[in-house]
Amino acid sequence: MKIIKDHSLQQWNTFGINETAAAFVSVTSVEELKAALVHPEYSEHFILGGGSNLLLTQPIKGLCVHVNLKGIDLVEENDQEVIVEVQAGENWHDFVCWSLAQGYGGLENLSLIPGNVGTAPIQNIGAYGVELKDVFVGCTALRRKDVVLEDFDLNQVEFGYRTSFFKTKGKNQYIICSVRFRLTKQKHQLVTHYGAITTTLGDSPPSPQSIAKAVITIRQSKIPDPAVLGNSGSFFKNPVLTKQDFDALQQRYPQLPHYPQTDGTVKVPAGWLIDILGYKGKRIGDAGVHEHQALVLVNYGKATGAEILSLAREIQKAVYTEFAVTLESEVNIY
Repeated sequence: MKIIKDHSLQQWNTFGINETAAAFVSVTSVEELKAALVHPEYSEHFILGGGSNLLLTQPIKGLCVHVNLKGIDLVEENDQEVIVEVQAGENWHDFVCWSLAQGYGGLENLSLIPGNVGTAPIQNIGAYGVELKDVFVGCTALRRKDVVLEDFDLNQVEFGYRTSFFKTKGKNQYIICSVRFRLTKQKHQLVTHYGAITTTLGDSPPSPQSIAKAVITIRQSKIPDPAVLGNSGSFFKNPVLTKQDFDALQQRYPQLPHYPQTDGTVKVPAGWLIDILGYKGKRIGDAGVHEHQALVLVNYGKATGAEILSLAREIQKAVYTEFAVTLESEVNIY
C-alpha cells in the first residue's frame, strides 16, 4: 500500500478539476482498505470511487482512499437468471458490456453511465426507465467506525429517486466493497418506452444488446465524453412535483414534457427548464452548459470547481425564479 503525498486528482475526477489530496492511496483489497482507514497518521479520510459524480471545489485534507477492488464472480445460476457479485472498483459500463457479452439482461438501459460499481447503489443510478434497484440483490460494505464488513439487502438499502440509505442515514458511515445483481438469461424484461429508445431502435428487434446499442447512441449524442470534455453527466436531478404544482406549471407552459409517477406525483425534465431559460451552450470562462444537453455542466479546460459550482447556483436561482421549482444537485460537491 503506497501513500502519495500532495497528489493531483485531475485524472481521478471526470470534471478534470485540478485539486490535490494531502495524501492519496489506491487500495486493491479489503485488507488494504481496512489498513488505510486505521492508518495512525491519518484521522480524516475521503473515499474516492470513479470520480464521476463528484465536483471538487477545494483541496482534500487527510488521506484520499481510492477504492480499486476488482473482480466479477458468478454466485448463483439457474435456467432463468444469474446472480453476480461485482467488486466496487469495476467500471460500471465495462460491467454492463460484460453482462451483455454473456447474454444477460437487466442492465442494458444503464449503458454508458460513467463511474464505478461501488458508487452506483449510493446514487441508485438510473436511465431510460430503469434504476439500479431493479436488478439489485444486495451489497457488502465496510463500516468505517470499526472496519467491520456488513451485508445489506434490497430493503435495508432504502432506495429512492437518485438516493439510498448510503446517501441519507448512512452517509459517510460505510464503504461499499461489492454489489450483487440479479440478471436474466431469458424472458428479459425489456424497457423501450422511455425517451427515444423506440425511435432509435428502428427496425431492430428489441433485445438487451439492441437496447444497449440504442441507449449508447442516444447518450453519445447528448453527453460529451469526459475524456474529451470534462463533465459529470447530469448535474441536476429531474424535479418531482406534486400534481397541484405540476398543473399550475403546465397552465403556463402547455408544452412542458412530463412523466406521471405511480404515487401521483409528476417528474419533469430539468434539462427542459434550463433550456427554456437560454442556458444551453452558455459559457462563463471555462465553465459552461453543454451545447446539446442543458442538464450537463462542462469544464472547457481550466475551470475550477468553484466556477462550475457558481454557474450551477446561478441556474438553480434562475429556475426557481421562473418556475418556482427547486433543482437539486445530482453531483456530490466537496
